[in-house]
Amino acid sequence: MAGRLDGKVAVITGAASGIGEGAARRFVAEGASVAIGDIQDDKGEALAAELGDAAIYVHCNVTDEDDVAGLIDAAVDSFGKLDVTFNNAGIIGAVGPLETTPADEWLLTMNILLNGVFYGIKHSARVMKPQGSGSIISMSSTAGVLGGLGPHAYTAAKHGVIGLTKGAATELCRFGVRCNSIGAASMATPMVAFALTGDPSKLEETRGMLAEESPLIDRPGLPDDVVNAALFLASDEAGYTTGHNFMTDAGITIGATAGPPGFAEYAPIIKEAGKTGM
Repeated sequence: MAGRLDGKVAVITGAASGIGEGAARRFVAEGASVAIGDIQDDKGEALAAELGDAAIYVHCNVTDEDDVAGLIDAAVDSFGKLDVTFNNAGIIGAVGPLETTPADEWLLTMNILLNGVFYGIKHSARVMKPQGSGSIISMSSTAGVLGGLGPHAYTAAKHGVIGLTKGAATELCRFGVRCNSIGAASMATPMVAFALTGDPSKLEETRGMLAEESPLIDRPGLPDDVVNAALFLASDEAGYTTGHNFMTDAGITIGATAGPPGFAEYAPIIKEAGKTGM
């Protein structure tokens, strides 16, 4: 099915590479016009040029509210409206034990992963509320649902994204604006490749490592898994969905593992005081 975003205008942050680039390409293929926001100017400009009249590139550092506001305004000025915002920009951020985490690294992580999302929602809302429609999508993570799956600052920020999404959804629903987040597991992106191998180009090795750990046998998480979720949430197919954290995690957050679950083989019923059998 093609044309799922026909006539829509989307803003995507962090869209010069990784999941954001995949989303920009897919959204345009599905009929949307896209404003690509990023700080990687060479990559962003090249992508916009490749996508043609359906795309523009705008330098956008999501820690700067004026940059985010400018990206939103550029989309409206260029394409006439705003239907979708995908708050995708992100980093791994500060890592390590609590007592060795520098405050400036903590703050930068929160500025990118949480404050940047706030700016994106805020400035999308000022455009979408008067027009009475829109879909705002923000990247969370499995680390936004469970502790121990990511570094402390990343985990705190991604929990915050889910809370902010739910709060925004309750405010904006009466204006026809939907807010959802995506709770993604580790996907085979350059960022994850760097975290796992120390080399962002080792995507094939990363896919193999993720496949070994996946509850879905031999199936790694791929950028398109997140792009497909974003496409659904951006489209009218999700017109009755808001305040939802859409999990793309192969069941990790429900306790699924690469190994068999507990009590995978039949055994007699276990009853009180260690008694077994009927």
